[in-house]
Amino acid sequence: MQELDWNEQAKRLLKAELVRRGITNEDLVRLLENIGIEETKASIDSKISRGSFSAAFFLQCLNVIGCKNLDPMILQYELVSEPTSKYLINKTLEKK
Repeated sequence: MQELDWNEQAKRLLKAELVRRGITNEDLVRLLENIGIEETKASIDSKISRGSFSAAFFLQCLNVIGCKNLDPMILQYELVSEPTSKYLINKTLEKK
């Protein structure tokens, strides 16, 4: 059995959830601001790119994007790539 790169798994899992919801990193900045978390797009880009973000950051992100259920082991078998077309704007952000 091949050893997992846990940072890579965390990165892919968060990116997959963002893509599924059509949320960009820029959108994520605004959503995190709504709960009092100050991040820049550059800092989020860097954290997600490395995959070495804290569990607290991971949970904050999942909370603000509305992720209620998560199967972390799915990524061993099913990878989600980023869309080639422009991201959709999340309905939550359109209300603001």
